[in-house]
Amino acid sequence: MFRSGRDFAAWIGITGKDHGTGGKHRPGRISKQGDRVLRALLISGASAHLRQQKARGVTDPWLRDLLARRPYKVAMVAFAAKTARIIWAMLVKGETYRDRASAPAAA
Repeated sequence: MFRSGRDFAAWIGITGKDHGTGGKHRPGRISKQGDRVLRALLISGASAHLRQQKARGVTDPWLRDLLARRPYKVAMVAFAAKTARIIWAMLVKGETYRDRASAPAAA
């Protein structure tokens, strides 16, 4: 139904509405259109995950760098959007969730 994970996240209403001219891409606020319940669940899950990570020390390098560059709530929505893209990929491929820590290391 969706061509990409970004299309899925946009359908939920969790990606920024694009603004820009002349090739300069500037994402805006989240649209808040789409499935309100699913968006609320993803954002509250991302908030809980970030709260636990901040309390215990952030182990994910992507998340650590994001929190260093962006405000907390912007990072929370970005993490929720990343989670939505992971969900889309799992649905398309028919796979179960594989945590990065439990995945075999590439040699």
